[in-house]
Amino acid sequence: MIHLYLKQAWALLKQNKLFSTLYIAGTGLAIAMTMVMAIAYYVKIAPVYPEVNRLNTLYLTNCRIEQGPEGNKSVYQWAVSYKALQDWFYPTRNALCVSAQLNSGTFSDSYIQPADRSGDFSVKTKLTDPAFFRIYPFRFLEGKPFTASDLAGGICTEVITDELSRRLFGVSKGVVGRSFRLNYTDYRICGVVDAASYLMQRSYAQVYLPYSVEADYREPKYGMDYLGAYSVTFLVKDNEQADALKAEVKDIVRKENLMHPDEWKVEFWEQPVSHLVSIFHSFVGKEFDVWATVRYFLLVLLVLLLVPALNLSGMIASRMENRLAEMGVRKSFGAGRRALLSQVMWENLLLTLAGGILGLVLAWVIMYTMREWVFNVFDKWPDSVPQGVDITVSGEMLFAPLVFVAVLLLCIVLNTLSALVPAWHSLRKPIINALNEKR
Repeated sequence: MIHLYLKQAWALLKQNKLFSTLYIAGTGLAIAMTMVMAIAYYVKIAPVYPEVNRLNTLYLTNCRIEQGPEGNKSVYQWAVSYKALQDWFYPTRNALCVSAQLNSGTFSDSYIQPADRSGDFSVKTKLTDPAFFRIYPFRFLEGKPFTASDLAGGICTEVITDELSRRLFGVSKGVVGRSFRLNYTDYRICGVVDAASYLMQRSYAQVYLPYSVEADYREPKYGMDYLGAYSVTFLVKDNEQADALKAEVKDIVRKENLMHPDEWKVEFWEQPVSHLVSIFHSFVGKEFDVWATVRYFLLVLLVLLLVPALNLSGMIASRMENRLAEMGVRKSFGAGRRALLSQVMWENLLLTLAGGILGLVLAWVIMYTMREWVFNVFDKWPDSVPQGVDITVSGEMLFAPLVFVAVLLLCIVLNTLSALVPAWHSLRKPIINALNEKR
């Protein structure tokens, strides 16, 4: 019976080309827009190389310190200092791995001076420690990360990407041990990694350096021992250990504030936060409103899926009026309302699947050709792409089967309801009225 319904649906699709085209195009556009949004957030949230540990990663990026007695306080807000790393975070017990990244003013605009004197060009650098490569397991094409000894000694060594290696030396292998000038200082290459996409904001760089190459990496900010320019990343085993880590950090805050209540107080708010929360919570000092975020996405889905479904419902209602005579004939030969509704449902399903394929292809085209805009359009504080950096969109980003299936199923449900409601209403008319309808 289903095979017969599909054959009938295919025949009707060819007979009513305008209706079928509009239906498929409307469904495809709704799915494409929803897929674009879903993939954009999938890339931000899902485990994608090299950020494959996102589900078990937590971040601490901001610190607030109040100094002075009550009524005459000075408030400072920045990140944490080198001393805070050594005293508070590196020794934490409830983390598999702890890494720090230095937000350096000196290296924020870094330039390489090629040996052939072809002209300086800018590169994106990241100042970190060896633990960074355990939290973000890059694929090393050759060599290895810089070591704890390199970090302690301030050795000018670095890990670079294969893309930068090809630009500098023409090859991606056989360059370990070679040097080049960065900001007019010679650095020796200790490893080459498979480059991450620029969309992986937590891990992306073209050059990875020990943070100790910064001259004043030990210096605090504003004269406060624990205020500095380091952000901290934690890797935990599971949610239970994540909760234990948060409790441990809160205990650090409690103890420090009890030790010198009249001198200064430290505040980390609800940090460290999970990767998921960090995507939707742009300012850690403000309480995260989960339901406001949920309402926002429900509204977006309403616009992207429900509005097109209502438009399609109107088209189907008009089409059903034109098919009443056909339905009346089928009723007179004993077809029940259930059988007629089943036929309408299968016709709708065939058109929706065709629209789904169109929507998927259209979404891929949009994501690839407009990638510099699409992946930032939903951000409150979008970053501009650095000059010379190409946003790489890998297959694992574009092809997310679960995302497509979820969007398609939601669209099928809405489209089926938009088809069955007008069909059920039309089929309630008496058979004599249906037979008297003009074709």
